[in-house]
Amino acid sequence: METRALVLGGGGITGIAWMLGLLKGLQEAGVDLVGADTVVGTSAGSVVGAQVTSGLSVEELYAAQLEPADREIGASLSRLTLLRMLPPLLLPGSGARKRARVGRLAMRAHPPGDDRRVEVIRSRIGLGDWPERDLRVTAVDAESGEPVSFEPGGPADLVHAVAASCAVPLVWPPVTIGGRHYVDGGVRSTANADLAKGADRVVVLAPLPQALTKRSSIPAQLARTGARHTAVVSPDAQALADIGKNVLDPAKRADAARAGLRQAADEVDAVRDAWG
Repeated sequence: METRALVLGGGGITGIAWMLGLLKGLQEAGVDLVGADTVVGTSAGSVVGAQVTSGLSVEELYAAQLEPADREIGASLSRLTLLRMLPPLLLPGSGARKRARVGRLAMRAHPPGDDRRVEVIRSRIGLGDWPERDLRVTAVDAESGEPVSFEPGGPADLVHAVAASCAVPLVWPPVTIGGRHYVDGGVRSTANADLAKGADRVVVLAPLPQALTKRSSIPAQLARTGARHTAVVSPDAQALADIGKNVLDPAKRADAARAGLRQAADEVDAVRDAWG
């Protein structure tokens, strides 16, 4: 029997909304990605992954994106912040060593221990327990730089796993789990699509498809999965305009959700072919 994996990438508050709009539009067109055998979530994708694998209705989740984002804490993922993260990643060294440099920056900027962000994540996902599904939530160990995949039965409860995956360096504090500190899974890759290895069919929803290296690019990661059928969906030009430049702006959430719903009509054929 063929196995299917849904990969949900990082992309901030607007990325969550865009993916939920896309999932709703695809579902209405007869392509239900929520029933995937495996769901891989990174950062924003970990929020969506946790919600849809826990049985929450995509329609209701989408509707919530159109409501005022009163519980969200706005922030700015500025060009300066991104530039500060580049030197540690571009200096020589292994991937883990590069990521550990980013982790040290994150620890200095926001020492661990502030749980307000964890509570925001708790209110955002509205869940406490891991679903009885193959959900993989990505993060990066801030000290070692090693990538981590939190899964049911592991050391992290669902809320802390998602909070760790969403802990954007230099924006939010690292999250403490079992005495270790973790930052956003997007430090390794905006999608971490290679965690879908072994699936026959893989669909990637990638609000931020960019990569620093060829090896960490989505096409290269998909090639390593061995999947025979794949599709990658990223925001089109109109969606990018609707989303705006700051993916952490709660005020753009509704626009991003509507953009995903609209774009679904243009992507449904390619996604259907890949999903089977």
